[in-house]
Amino acid sequence: MIIPIYGYGEPVLRKVGEEITPDYPNLKEIITNMYDTMYNAYGVGLAAPQVGMAIRLFVIDTEPFSDSDDLSKEEQAQLKNFKRTFINAKMLKEEGEEWGFNEGCLSIPDVREDVYRNERITIEYCDEDFNKKTEVFDGLIARVIQHEYDHIEGVLFTDKISTLKKTLIKKKLQNIMDGKAFPDYRMKFANKKGR
Repeated sequence: MIIPIYGYGEPVLRKVGEEITPDYPNLKEIITNMYDTMYNAYGVGLAAPQVGMAIRLFVIDTEPFSDSDDLSKEEQAQLKNFKRTFINAKMLKEEGEEWGFNEGCLSIPDVREDVYRNERITIEYCDEDFNKKTEVFDGLIARVIQHEYDHIEGVLFTDKISTLKKTLIKKKLQNIMDGKAFPDYRMKFANKKGR
């Protein structure tokens, strides 16, 4: 089931997510709904706060990045087959060079900015069956994970850009809060009832 994505300004996007247990109510259904909602909005990642739940859960499918000609065949293959659910994730290490990439966010439609992140991460998490894993990721996969991880920490990509850039997008952010953004997916806006 496709559910509305919460827009910039919604308080839940600033909450640090709570850890959950395997008996969390309707967890399998929530995960399925999150994937459906993400695919419907042509996203590569979606975190629970973006659909109104302040819990430590996010889903990722990097396949849309796999057809980029800028990538090696190996990177394309990695991205094509990377679909993962992260529960109770904990970032253990972020290392390597920082590199810039033009990021966007389903909660902040029509705003894209270059964000600098470390190239490699070590993360501990549980999969959808609560199997605990510790893995190292790099490149675009690491970046998508870092972006979604930020969501469960109450951080948005706009927090990582310069003061000047923040000033330049201020009006766009206000428009999103006021419901004056019109992406082709359902959203819930901070200052507007329904849509």
